[in-house]
Order: sequence, then structure tokens, then C-alpha cells
Amino acid sequence: MKDKNTIIGWLLIGLVFVGFMVYQNYTAKDRIERQRLQQQTAAVAQQKSDSIAAVKAMEEAKKMEVEKNDSTNALFAARQGQPGETILQNSLLKVTIQNQGAQVKRVELLDETYRNQQGGNVVLMDGNDSKMRLLFEGKEDNVLTDDYCFTPKEVTDSSVVMSLPVADGSIDISYQLLPESYILNMDVQALGLQGFFPAKANSFGIVWTEKMRQQEKGYSFENRYSTITYRDTNDDTDELSSSGSDEEQLGEKFENPLRWVAFKTQFFSQILIAEDHFTVDRMASKQVPEVKKDGETKYLKTYEAELNTKFDPTGKQATNLKLYLGPNKFSTLKENEAIIDDSSDLDLQSIVYLGWPVIRWINRFIFLYLFDWMTGWGLNMGIVLLIITLIVKFAVFPLMRKSYLASANMRVLRPKIDEINAKYPKPEDAMQKQQEVMQLYSQYGVSPMGGCLPMLIQMPIWIALFNFIPNAIELRGQSFLWAKDLSTYDDVINWGFNIWGIGDHLSLFCVLWCLSTVANTWISMRQQQAMAVSPEQEQSMKMMRWMSYIMPLVFFFSFNSYSSGLNYYYFVSGLLSILMMWYLRKTTDDSKLLAKLETRYKERKANPKKGSSMMERMQAMAAQQQEILRKQQEAQRKK
Repeated sequence: MKDKNTIIGWLLIGLVFVGFMVYQNYTAKDRIERQRLQQQTAAVAQQKSDSIAAVKAMEEAKKMEVEKNDSTNALFAARQGQPGETILQNSLLKVTIQNQGAQVKRVELLDETYRNQQGGNVVLMDGNDSKMRLLFEGKEDNVLTDDYCFTPKEVTDSSVVMSLPVADGSIDISYQLLPESYILNMDVQALGLQGFFPAKANSFGIVWTEKMRQQEKGYSFENRYSTITYRDTNDDTDELSSSGSDEEQLGEKFENPLRWVAFKTQFFSQILIAEDHFTVDRMASKQVPEVKKDGETKYLKTYEAELNTKFDPTGKQATNLKLYLGPNKFSTLKENEAIIDDSSDLDLQSIVYLGWPVIRWINRFIFLYLFDWMTGWGLNMGIVLLIITLIVKFAVFPLMRKSYLASANMRVLRPKIDEINAKYPKPEDAMQKQQEVMQLYSQYGVSPMGGCLPMLIQMPIWIALFNFIPNAIELRGQSFLWAKDLSTYDDVINWGFNIWGIGDHLSLFCVLWCLSTVANTWISMRQQQAMAVSPEQEQSMKMMRWMSYIMPLVFFFSFNSYSSGLNYYYFVSGLLSILMMWYLRKTTDDSKLLAKLETRYKERKANPKKGSSMMERMQAMAAQQQEILRKQQEAQRKK
């Protein structure tokens, strides 16, 4: 019984265990299923959440893409826009603005004063000669105006607004030809583009390139006066080299911002003027090989300038630029600067090169006024140059006379100098001989430098006119005698092919000037031969005579391609010098001159303090050298 109960007990325990195991298994499965369902529900929820986020992200991206496409679609439409042109005109200029890039395509001068070699209007640029591209940097896109066609709006005879749609706004470039001037006003403004530009945007770039047309007959001569000129905020005007090619990078030369940049040829310029200033990234001038084919457009140089200027991306204020498109005439530049009404001194006139500072002052305050005054008479330019030459020669005649009399004094004293030369024939007595010669000069009040100083004083005038005449646009196209254009060479003889050192022509005014120079040299040499000089000096003067005769040949090779006006001036000046020397020689009595010197000699002998201080210094130096030489000779004898 006991065993039966034991068995039943174990069976019940087993049933309970099995039931517990079954229950545990069931509850475990139920928990796992619940967990699975929970995980599945969570996964679905996460997937749903991810899907919503993805949709939102896609919608946001789509929205951004739409916004971006709105901009690019507008620019794409502008890229595919219709090319066209708008002509602006006043009494002096005819300017063509093209839709592509909203830039100046052609500039024609209407003033009949300025004609090209064929007799038509001067064209500063046309077609692909020039490109001025503006670069705007946006948050995501950059706009280079040259890539797009602008739409002309508000068109009048002298103004136009070129508009480029960008995003929800536009970039507008407004052009206006100011009346009775060579000034093209240019306003650049962004409208409704606050979100297009970065917050720190405050400037835009200007890439300006141009092939400068050859306007004058002489390629090499015009090239000498063609270069990029600029003026900085310190009011200093400078330029790149006009010979060959030149390039400057930021930091090498442009320490200060610039107020204007000019693409200049000999007689015409295009000056880009900033309302505020430009910073410079690069400038370059590259020479273009000479072209001699008829009917083909000829060029001098290619100019490049990479600049930056201020810009208001909010559109509240336009960036103002101005372009001067006209002649390099001093008075015209000054008048147009006054039209600009700038409170500061732009000094556009400094583009007309008048020489170094001292030389520039002579040209600026003497020859410029004199030239303008006489051109107002309506005279032929050849007559004007003749009158200027006469005025200059008579103005310097007192200096010329003083120089001649100084040489004449030396001439009449030659017998006395010959006596001293005969007294000291030995080379070792050269210092003592020189000392006595200096003493003689001092006693008679004669200075060997008396003939040189007056001539040196005339040099600034000679150099001033050398700079003034080639830059005088008034000579351009003006004929005189056989010269058809006084601003370029007079090719009376032209053989049509180039000869090294001469070119393809012979300038008659240059030949005449060289001949007059030879004549002047011959007269001067005859006068020097009659002067009182030592044998040693005579030897050195022989070399100087040869050099003086070689110089006219050098002048011929250098000036054969120069302006006939300059050669004409030098020829007339040389001819007048010959006539003046002849007059001085005829009106100078050597016997009276010697008597005057003898009187001076007696006065100075009676009053030694009356001697020439310069000659006394020279005499003292000669005595000092003589003493040094004597001591050296004694030291050698002792050895």
C-alpha cells in the first residue's frame, strides 16, 4: 500500500513537473512571440519613421533642386538667349553694346578731327577686339557674364539697361553715354539676389582683355607710346613697360589700390575708372607681331587686366564704373574729368606723357599753353612748329651768345697758351704747364667751362620738346610740304621691303636734320680748333670730333621712323643755330675782344681779389697735384 501511495505520489509529482514544463514552454513561446511581435511592430514603426524622414528628405532635396533649377533654368535660358546689339550715340561717340555678355562691342569716334588712315572715322575696337567679363561668386553657382545673353531694357538713344535673370532676381548693367563727352557711364547692380550671394560677398571680378588696333602708319613708333597706364590711390601714375612684353602680378608692383586703368595707344585710350578703387590680381602687355598685309586689321599689343572692385549684393547701391573712350588730348581729358564731377583729382591728363618731373613742368606750363594758344589761330601745324622753334631759339639766344663768347675768349688767348706750351715741351712738366694755364685763365677772367654750362642749360628744353611733339595729337593727320602726316614719318622714298636699321622708307626731314647737324658739328669743330688748348687736350678733342661726326649717322638710324614733325623741328632748330652762329661770328671782333680781356687782366692784376673763384679753385687744385707729383719724383730719385 505504501509502495502504491509512493508510486502515485511520484506520478503526481511527474505530472506536476510535466505540466510545469509544458506551462513553462508555453509561456516561453508566448513571450518569444510577443517579443517577436513587438520587434516586428517596432521595425514597422521604425521603417515607417524612416520612410517619412526619407520622404521629407526627398521633398526637401526636391525643393532645393527646384530652387536651384529655377536659377539654372533662368541662366540656361540666358545662355540660349538671342544675340543682338544696342547702339548708343552722342555727338562724339557711337558705342555698340552686344547682348552677349552685356559688353561694349564697338567704339567709333564721330569727331571729324580724328580720321583713320583711309579717311574714315577712327574705330577703337570692333568685334572680338575687346572683352570685359564680370565674375560674380554665388553660394553654389558663379556667374561669368560673358557666358550669357542679357536682355536690353529701357533703351534710349544714349542709354540702355542690360538685364540677366538669376534665381528670383537679376543682375543689371546700365550704360549711359554722357552728353558732349567721351564718357560711358556703367552701373552694375544686383536686384533680389540676397540669397544667391554669400553673406560676406562685397566685390566682383573684372577680366578685361583687348587687342589694341594700330591706328597710325608707323608700327614701331606707335608701339613706343602704347602701354597700360594706371593711377593709384596715392595719386601716383605709372605704366608697364612700353617696349616688348611686360607682366605684373599682385604684390610685385601694385602695393596700393588703383583709381583707374588705361589701355593706351599713342593717340587714343580706353580708361576704366572706379568710383571707389580697384585691387589688382594681374596685368600684362604683350606685343603683337607687325602685319603688313593690305586689307587686314593690324594690331599693336594685347592688354590684359584682372581687377576687383566693390559690390553690394543686397542691391541697395549700384557699383559705378566709367569708361573714357577717346583721344589722348590734354585739354579734352581735363574737360571730361570735369564732366565726371569727381571730388578727387583723377588727373586723367597724366596719360599724356610729357617727360620726367622737371621736363614735364616745362611742357605742362610752357609749351602746352603756347601750343594751344597758337593752334587756336587756325594756322597750319608746320607753321605752328616753325613759330615755336623761333620762340625757343630766340629765348635761348642769350645762352648761346654767352657760350660762343666763352669759346671766342679761349680763341683769342691761343697765342699766349701756345707760349706756355712751348715753355714746357716735356711730358713730365705737364702738371706745371697746366698750373700756369689755369693761372692765365684766372688772370684774364676766362673759364674753360664757360662754353659748356649755357649749352647744358638748354638741354631740358631740347628733351622737353622731344617728349612733347610725338604726343601732340594736334599734329595727327596734318600735312606740311611733302609730309602728309606730321605725327608719323614722311616716307618720300618707300621701297616696299624692310632693310635692317632703316626700315622700308627714307624720311626726308630726318635726312635734312642729320645734314644740318653735320654742318653745325663742322662749325663747332672749326671754332674748337682755334681755341687755346694744350697738345694733350688736342689729342682728346680729335676723338670727340670723330664722335661728333658719327652722331648724325646714329640719329638717322634712330629717327628715320620718328614723327616728321619732330624731325622737322630739329631741322629748323639746327638751321637757325647755323644762322645764329654765322651772325655771332660776323658781329664779334677778335681784336676788341682781346682788348677787353687785356683790360680785365690789368684790373685783376691791380686787385687780385677780383679774380674768378672757380679759376682760383682750379689753379689751387693744379698746384696741389703739382706738389704731389714733385714729391713722388723725389721719392723715386732717392730709391
